[in-house]
Amino acid sequence: MAHLIDHPLRHATASELHARPFPHISAPARAAFFAYTSAQNDSGRREAADREHFLRLLDHYGVAHPADTESHFFGQLGEVWIKWECHTEFVTYTAFVDDLSDRAFDGSEFSVFPAAWQADLPGTTLSSTSIRVEEDQDTQSIKNKLEDWFVSESLAASRVLDSAAVIAGDYRMDDNGNMRFAVFVPASTGRRRVGRIVQRLNEIEVYKTMSMLGLMRARALSVELNSVDTNLSALVADLADDKVPAEDNLNGLLKLSADLEGHSAAVAYRFSASKAYAAIVAQRIEVLRETQFEGRQTFREFMMRRFDPAMRTVQALDSRLQDLISRAIRTGDLLRTRVDVERQTQNQELLSSMNRRADAQLRLQRTVEGLSVVAISYYATGLSLYVLAPFSGLIGLSKGVLTAAVVPLVVGAVYVALRQIRKRIAH
Repeated sequence: MAHLIDHPLRHATASELHARPFPHISAPARAAFFAYTSAQNDSGRREAADREHFLRLLDHYGVAHPADTESHFFGQLGEVWIKWECHTEFVTYTAFVDDLSDRAFDGSEFSVFPAAWQADLPGTTLSSTSIRVEEDQDTQSIKNKLEDWFVSESLAASRVLDSAAVIAGDYRMDDNGNMRFAVFVPASTGRRRVGRIVQRLNEIEVYKTMSMLGLMRARALSVELNSVDTNLSALVADLADDKVPAEDNLNGLLKLSADLEGHSAAVAYRFSASKAYAAIVAQRIEVLRETQFEGRQTFREFMMRRFDPAMRTVQALDSRLQDLISRAIRTGDLLRTRVDVERQTQNQELLSSMNRRADAQLRLQRTVEGLSVVAISYYATGLSLYVLAPFSGLIGLSKGVLTAAVVPLVVGAVYVALRQIRKRIAH
C-alpha cells in the first residue's frame, strides 16, 4: 500500500494539542504558581535567558534537561511536581505539594524554588497564587474557613463542574504578595478534574493580570489624549478664522497627527493583547460551569463587576484614539482644501499681474518702436542727403526741397523694415 506524504509540520501540529497536559491532584494538596515576564516595552521575551534560568532549577535538583525545542516541562523535582510553560509574553511555574501546611496560605509551598534562584529571576513577576486543596466538608465548615481566610467584601465562591468542587478567592494579595484560592473537593472528584480546576484558577489569574496591563496603559494614554483633543478642537476652530493662515494650521495638524500615530503605535499591541487575554479569561470562567455557593457572588459576577469595566475602559480609549485619528484626517482634508483654494486665488492674482505687466511691456515696446523709427529715420535721412546732395544741382532741386522729398521715403522704409523684423521674431 502506498504511503501518503506527510506535511513537514503535521506531527508537530498534532502533538501541540497534547503538549500541555493537566496535572493530577488529589486532596489534600497545595499549589504554588507564579508568572513573570522578561519582555520590555511589549518586545519579545528573552527566550534564551528564560530557558537558562529554568535549567538552573533542574540542575539544582539533578533532573535531566528536556529537549532544546521544548517550551514546557512537567516532572518531579524531589518530592514535588513542577510544571514549566513558556508563553508569548510570559513564563509560568507551578509547584504541586501533596500535603497541607499547619497554617493556611503561609507561602511555604514556594520553598521548592530556592531563594537565590528566585532572586536571579530574569524578569519581573506578573502574578503569583497560593492554592489550598482540601477534602470536602460540610457547608458550615467551608463558610467558617472562607470567612477566616478571605476578605468578605470581595470574596467570590461557587460550586463548579456540576458540584465537583467548591472554589473561593478574594483576588487580594496576602502578606507574601500572593493571591489565595481555596478548593474543596469531595472524594468522588477525580485527580484529573481537580488538576483542571487548579489549572483554570491559575490561568484566570495570569490572563486577568495580563489584560489589566492594558488598563494601566489606557490610563496613562487618557491624559495625553485630553491634551491632543484640546489642541485639535482649537485647530478646527481656527479654520473659521481668516486671521490664521491655513498653512500654519496645517503645520500644527501635522504635529498632532504625528503624535496620534505615535500613541497608536505604542499601544496597539498592548490593547490588542488585552482584548485577547480578556476573551481567554471569559472562556476559562465559562468552562467552570459555576453555580452559587451560599449566596456568594460567583467568579463570573466578580469579573463582571470589577474586571469587565476595566476592559471596557481599554476598549473606550482605543476607540477614542481611533476617533481622534479619523478627526485629524478629516481636518487635514479641510485644511488642504483651504490651502489649495488660497493657492489658486494667489495663482489667479499672479496671472492677472503678469497680464498687466505684459500689457504695459507691449505698450512700452510700441512706444520704443515709434521712437526707434524716428531715430533711425533721422540718421538714415542724413546719410541719404550726403549721397544725394551732389546731384541736387543736376536735377534743379534745392537742398531743402530734396530733404523734404527724402524724409517720407526714408521713414516709410524704416517703418516697413522694423515691422518685418518684428514679425520674423514673433514667428
